[in-house]
Amino acid sequence: MHPDAFAPGTVWLVGAGPGDPDLLTRKAERLLGQADIVFHDALVGKAVLALALQAQLVSVGKRSGRHSKGQDQINDLMLLAALQGQKVVRLKGGDPSIFGRSAEEIDHLAAQGVPVHICPGITTASAAAASGLASLTLRGLARKLTFVTAHARAGETLDLDWKALAAPDATLAIYMGRSAAPDIMRGLIAAGRAPDTPVMIATNVSLPNENVVRGRLDALGFLVRAISEDAPTLILVGEAVGARRRRTSAGQRVSASGSSQSNPRAG
Repeated sequence: MHPDAFAPGTVWLVGAGPGDPDLLTRKAERLLGQADIVFHDALVGKAVLALALQAQLVSVGKRSGRHSKGQDQINDLMLLAALQGQKVVRLKGGDPSIFGRSAEEIDHLAAQGVPVHICPGITTASAAAASGLASLTLRGLARKLTFVTAHARAGETLDLDWKALAAPDATLAIYMGRSAAPDIMRGLIAAGRAPDTPVMIATNVSLPNENVVRGRLDALGFLVRAISEDAPTLILVGEAVGARRRRTSAGQRVSASGSSQSNPRAG
């Protein structure tokens, strides 16, 4: 059977992207339209869920410590639906393979002989960079891109390799970092990252209420508090994030449509 076929008793882990339904892949839209049941994250928006034309929708999401279902329960729910012969979609925000706990779900299902496939999605870091007209890499300045999760359980210390993350030629894409922003700021600066390293904070990425704020690493804690108290937040850190600002100050202006135009009087 072709791996793209959606056979009964099969599970697809599908990337819902950052939120805008127009950023779904065509395959994701097709799978949603064919699914019998969709187990979805809490942050998957109504416009994306509306594409599951005939499916039963089951929320199994986690938000800021509020868990509707534990991972073991999610695994068992998917397994039961697949064994009943349903076409199952596990709809995850962003890309299933980036901080999506996909490996646990795949292992659980495969151990019972259930076929599992992955449909990738646009991860939030890519969408945030696009919204901010920024690059995640930059020739000569940012040759590495590191995805980081800053989630820590209540009462636990954020345990990250600050020395590795403080490399000046890296861009950091920090997921779930809103509450840990002061610790991120202190950890990176203490490990040698320059206090004036550019940062960009994006909330509700790709949605109509998206908000993007730029600043310096040493102001990260303040910037995160100022932008939102509860919205899904992504933090980008690195020289590439500030490249647009440097280009603008060097003689470019950005039109209302977002395109850059040269200033003939520059230089």
